Amino acid sequence: MAELATIARPYADALFKASAAHLPATSQWLDEVAAMASDAQLLRFASNPKATSAQLRDLLKVSGEPPVAALADNFLHELIEHGRLSALPEIAAQFRKHMNAQSGASDAVLYSAFAVDAQSLDKVRQTLEKRFGRKLHITVQIQEDLIGGVRIAVGDEVLDTSVKARLEQMKVALAA
Repeated sequence: MAELATIARPYADALFKASAAHLPATSQWLDEVAAMASDAQLLRFASNPKATSAQLRDLLKVSGEPPVAALADNFLHELIEHGRLSALPEIAAQFRKHMNAQSGASDAVLYSAFAVDAQSLDKVRQTLEKRFGRKLHITVQIQEDLIGGVRIAVGDEVLDTSVKARLEQMKVALAA
């Protein structure tokens, strides 16, 4: 959805510049609010002509230290007034890209057939950080169709050591 990315980019850029002194705190509230803004019920409420911007801001209220809370309130006010609440998840994603670029880190998604405990995740993180040469922010997503093993996506690179991938490789080899 290129249009949503185009809409979100200037907001993410402006928020990144405005929150330079408070990046971790801003990232935290932005992720929380973006998760709320991806809820279909909230978006329906926001599109209701009877819903006021004050009601929406109250629903998305950000608590925290005064500079961050004031910045968050002003930012949300602008998004709500311009009807851009649905772009919040994309704004958060682009904001994370700015933070990652500044810190030399990357986001990674670890797909697993089963839940991954913290100790195993830490070992995987250390191994992957050595392989990619940068700090990784890993999120875990359960994907039962992998059967076993893991699939890891870091940017546009994918490492697939799942049982499903191995079975596909065997299928191709046997068909050849």
